[in-house]
Amino acid sequence: MKEISLKYGCNPNQIPARIYAEEGELPVEVLNGRPGYINFLDALNGWALVREIKKATGLPAATSFKHVSPTSAAVGRPLPERLKRACFVDDVAGLDDSPIACAYARARGTDRMSSFGDWIALSDECDEVTANVIKREVSDGIIAPSYTPRALEILCGKRGGKYNVVRIDPDYLPASRERKMVYGVTFEQGRNDLEITEDLLGRIVTERTDLPDEKKLDMIVALITLKYTQSNSVCFAVDGQAIGVGAGQQSRIHCTRLAASKADNWFLRQTDRVLDLPFRADLSRPDLNNVIDLYLSDEESEDLLADGTWQRYFTTRPAPFTREEKRAILGAIKGVTVASDAFFPFSDNVERARRSGATYVIQPGGSVRDEDVIAAANKYGMVMVFTGTRLFHH
Repeated sequence: MKEISLKYGCNPNQIPARIYAEEGELPVEVLNGRPGYINFLDALNGWALVREIKKATGLPAATSFKHVSPTSAAVGRPLPERLKRACFVDDVAGLDDSPIACAYARARGTDRMSSFGDWIALSDECDEVTANVIKREVSDGIIAPSYTPRALEILCGKRGGKYNVVRIDPDYLPASRERKMVYGVTFEQGRNDLEITEDLLGRIVTERTDLPDEKKLDMIVALITLKYTQSNSVCFAVDGQAIGVGAGQQSRIHCTRLAASKADNWFLRQTDRVLDLPFRADLSRPDLNNVIDLYLSDEESEDLLADGTWQRYFTTRPAPFTREEKRAILGAIKGVTVASDAFFPFSDNVERARRSGATYVIQPGGSVRDEDVIAAANKYGMVMVFTGTRLFHH
């Protein structure tokens, strides 16, 4: 197939719309549904991301994409029981036996508010367990290299039979040059085919220099995630999983604050205080996500727990989760990796990342204030790596 007609472009007024191959055939096949313009942007960026993580780590990978940026990406490691509960997958049969299902459960569960209505990309075949995880989530579609017959049956039955299922040729490689048109002007550039491997991790610029293999994995996952995130962007990672992505902010510190706040919520969701909230049995999964988000918010939790409101969500009124209690929990966390797609221009980024458990930092370097940024990392006993490589994506 050389062309796929789309319902419309980014917005309903943008017609006609299509994707097409200038040469040869399209590398994708629509197995079910009718994906749209933004769907395919998410699908192809997401596929490139998970394909690259799989190539770099040898581990199955998944990502949850929304509006052309990943909400998270993860490799297929088993989930601890507490994380299963936080990701709403503690009741999924066979999860531990499916690395690709574990990868998606992690990616979807990282930032469940942002993942609502996501596009999924899998590096490996979608199996029945993964399809069962996806079946009960609000999602727009999926791209993968293949599907088991049972997985395809489950997915094609989702959304009244209209769920978007796309297969991609795993051997497809795009051309070395890429083009796009903006306001009638065509842009051309070389495709960003930089391979992110451990070779990028050799320049440690801090007094502390120990870099365990586990942290190298986190750095690689974070960097590849940033490579396909709308810039400016910052990513926090731990255990082979992006736990907080700050995308598309004009200010670097705003990227860091956004990513750090998402990482904070990821940790706090796994506390007893949140896992044991006395929810009413009739709440939907999206409602659960919304209520947890409000409960963790310093600004919104008071309204949530007010008389006449809490009764709509809980069987008994939960105790407030105070700012001081949350700060004490987060202050004890160490070993998190923070990565940036461009240099940190000021030490305030390091200061903020540290408050969310960052011990390992990876960034291109090259700021006129590099010495100040390194000094801040040394002050807190961090390990900082300079890659010398920017990863902007637009």
